[in-house]
This record gives sequence, structure tokens and C-alpha cells, in this order.
Amino acid sequence: MPDRLFTIREEGDSVAILDQTLLPHQHATRHLNSLADAAHAIRAMLVRGAPLIGVTAAYGVALALKDGAGNKALQQACDTLAATRPTAVNLHWALARMRGHLLPLPVAQRRAAAWAEARAIAAEDAAANRQIGRHGLALIEKIPRRPVNLMTHCNAGWLATAAWGTALAPAYAAREAGLPVHVWVSETRPRNQGLLTAWELHEAGIPHTLIADNAAGHLLRQGAVDLVIVGADRIAANGDTANKVGTYLKALAAADSGVPFFVAAPLSSVDRDCPGGAHIPIEEREGSEVRHVGGLDRRGVHATVAIAPDTTAVANPAFDITPARFITGIVTERGVCAPGELHTLFEKAK
Repeated sequence: MPDRLFTIREEGDSVAILDQTLLPHQHATRHLNSLADAAHAIRAMLVRGAPLIGVTAAYGVALALKDGAGNKALQQACDTLAATRPTAVNLHWALARMRGHLLPLPVAQRRAAAWAEARAIAAEDAAANRQIGRHGLALIEKIPRRPVNLMTHCNAGWLATAAWGTALAPAYAAREAGLPVHVWVSETRPRNQGLLTAWELHEAGIPHTLIADNAAGHLLRQGAVDLVIVGADRIAANGDTANKVGTYLKALAAADSGVPFFVAAPLSSVDRDCPGGAHIPIEEREGSEVRHVGGLDRRGVHATVAIAPDTTAVANPAFDITPARFITGIVTERGVCAPGELHTLFEKAK
């Protein structure tokens, strides 16, 4: 991706992030200077995507220790960040890693160690996603049609990670390899995160077409899709997967249409303590996200428009669960496996 584009980076004793709530219409950065800033960035979705949330949380701990690194400050930082969003397991994985690394250290060493560990988490995420791209490319190469037509849901590209992305990493790898691909991009209401995917692909020069979410089943049934690849906010031990709401419907349509359905995610997205999808907490977000839609008005000014009265009852689950039986395989940095064989990948890591 171009050098000017990044999701998160250190700048002195602060952290710069790309404010994703302004995309695709405006490219702007924000600076996080405190624990409160980091928590707000995650909660308000200035940063989003499970891997990036984990990286941001790690840096949030480092920011929190600027004014004191005792046990109480460390615990408060982890508790505050853990409460921001419930579904993405990378958040809790990163906080557990930071806590486990820092607690045994003398207080005087914790601040520098926190920055170093957050930096390591970001670098490892980028490296893992690079490998996900390579393993996903092997799946794309097996498809005889050119260009290969991929379908994704929400945004699981470099915007959702430290670099490369998860579900989009194979598309970027295919472009590097000179293999033509086209991506069907669902808009992903109510947050319209598919627009972020479309923006990413435009920046990368990868052909793509934006579609209404409800058009996905039609395209799958018509044979316009060769492969569905989505990301994950949490994968249970049995392979059941939580991802942006609407993913389950694509999995159902793909299964009925005989189209392979893959989940791409780093192993940090696997919750081995969660036996199945029924145990994954589903975030319920504010009804205003459904009752209102944002965009640019005729003057090019950002505006929010009500599409339903405030009195309208709304259910707004942010995620849904795709059962393992509808998932062809899970693509991780250590290879591709069937949903029920995730344990083999962790054994490789030993």
C-alpha cells in the first residue's frame, strides 16, 4: 500500500491513527495521547477490525503508563480497554499478553517495555497477515476462471489490521503475483464498512464492484462468484465464527450455490476457551446507526440523514455467527485447515 497510508503508528510519546469514521470521503489522522483517547478510538470505531483493535489496545496500555506504571494503573488500563467492545477476541488477547508481559517486571521498566511489546504485537500482526495472503493466494490460483471473482463482507483489509489485512490479503497477494481478480464488495449496513473495502481496493488498483448486501445471494446463485473470503472477530474452538452481521447469510447462500466459503484470520482471533458460537458475546449497538445514514450532501459536506423516526424500535446486532459446517476452511498464518482442525495449527506453533 502507498507509504502515506497507515492505520496506526507511533509518533513520539503519542500514537497516530487513521480516523476511519471519516472514510471514504476524508483521509485524516488523529493522535491518541492517553488511555481515554485509546478507549474512545476503539469504542467509537475510529479504529475497527479485530486485529487493529488488539494493536490499539496494546498501545493504549503503553499510553496509560505514561503517568505511572504500578499494578493499579496497569489493571485500570486493561479493565478500561477491555470494556470498550465485547466481541473481538483480539482485544482481550492483546490485553492479556500486555498484562502477562508487564506484571513480572519492576515498575521502573514497565513503561519502556509496554511500548516495545505493543510494537511487537503490531509487527507480528503485519507478518501474520502477509502469510495469510500467501496461503489465500494458493486457493485463488486453483480457480481456473480469469479473472477470479471473489466476494467479501465488511472490511477485513489493511484498514482493519496493522498491515495487509486478512480477507483482502489474498487479493493483494494475487495482484503482486500478476493474477487478475475482481472483488464483489457488499456495502455492509448499517456502518457501511464495505465502502472502506471499496476505497482500499481503489487505492490498490484492484477491480471491484460495490453491491447492496441483499444482492449477494443473487450473484452467488447466478455463478458470478468463485470464492467467498471474510474476516473474523472471534473464532470458537469448534470453528464457529463471529463476523460482521450479514456474514451468516452469505455463508448460507454460498453453501446452497456450491461456492467455497473461507474465513481468513490470524490465530490470535481464535478463542480456544470458547467451545462454540453460542458462547460468543454479540455486541448490540445503538439504534441511531440504523435510523440514520451518513454521507456527503450536494455541497460535498458530510451530513447525517434520518431514514426512520427516533420512535422506531430498532435491533442492531453488530455481528452474527456462522456455524463451522458452512465454512470450507480457515486461512491463518500457519496455513489452511478445516474448522474442526484448528488445534493442529496451534500444535504447529509449539
